[in-house]
Amino acid sequence: MDKSIADLRKEYLQQSLLEKDVETDPILQFKKWWDQALAAGVDEPNAMTLATASRDAVPSARIVLLKEFNANGFVFFTNYNSYKGQQLSENPKACLVFFWKQLERQVRITGVVFKVSDKESDEYYYSRPEGSRIGAWASPQSQVIEDRNWLDEQFAKLSEEKKGVQLSRPVFWGGMIVKPVIIEFWQGRASRLHDRIQYSLQDDGTWKIERLAP
Repeated sequence: MDKSIADLRKEYLQQSLLEKDVETDPILQFKKWWDQALAAGVDEPNAMTLATASRDAVPSARIVLLKEFNANGFVFFTNYNSYKGQQLSENPKACLVFFWKQLERQVRITGVVFKVSDKESDEYYYSRPEGSRIGAWASPQSQVIEDRNWLDEQFAKLSEEKKGVQLSRPVFWGGMIVKPVIIEFWQGRASRLHDRIQYSLQDDGTWKIERLAP
């Protein structure tokens, strides 16, 4: 007999997260956990859920890939005309969630979203494999298309037309940075009494650290 969904459960026993052990800056704390995720061999540690909402508060979420993080925030790249691009144009706020199963950890980041500079978008675009650069032009992301063959034909046509030519970055494609105002670090613990440490950005630029009930 199939196991009931309600009976699916796992006890989290690996580690703890205490106030005395965290960095005063959440980006430094993220870097610490990021390095540990890499060392643990977490599969695609840069995969993150990106949640957005339209002007009238209709939510949407999808998995995207983190491409950079620094003191200013967390960077991903997209077609600005895509559904997420449109939502972020209307309502430039977002939430990111990382789930690193092997370490029984989550990180939740809430912030304000801005486009990165053209220079940064160009640098990343030209670092991509040729197929990905062509794909950015070939795919009208999030728009309805007739079938897979249409997409493949668009890609093949552009590949032939632009053979030996350095494709410029589409003006509708580039980077976006989520500048955090809240970052929560979640460490799984036994009996669902998880550790949750939240950083909140203060008006003076410092971070307030608080523990949340699980």
